[in-house]
Amino acid sequence: MPAAAAIKVLVVDDQLTMRALVRSALQEIGFKEIDDAVDGEEGLKAMIAKPVHLVISDFNMPKLDGLSFLRAVRSHEPIRKTAFIMLTGRADKELVQRAMQFGVNNYIMKPFSPAGLRSKIEEVFGALT
Repeated sequence: MPAAAAIKVLVVDDQLTMRALVRSALQEIGFKEIDDAVDGEEGLKAMIAKPVHLVISDFNMPKLDGLSFLRAVRSHEPIRKTAFIMLTGRADKELVQRAMQFGVNNYIMKPFSPAGLRSKIEEVFGALT
């Protein structure tokens, strides 16, 4: 049972408002260490410079989309085991299947609630205290 406050999170989304919504939901759940990045390319650089325990990433972004970002994380040894939750407005099965093939830990649909986000995180980490 990890404490939410002990889990370092990186939120990756090209939309400022979505990053703010995710950050707010995470803070409501009890997370304290939350960084963000504007796309997968920046997210990857940030993770290499400062590893995190959990990535919450949008799918549809410029430069490096969510799937490509996930593949890059999974192929880089020091960060490959980082928990990765895909955040998407697309409910298409093909996207979810491809994300699963690349090793996504979970996914959450937009719009989401703090309770829904907590549930998805707990499916990866176990109950949060």
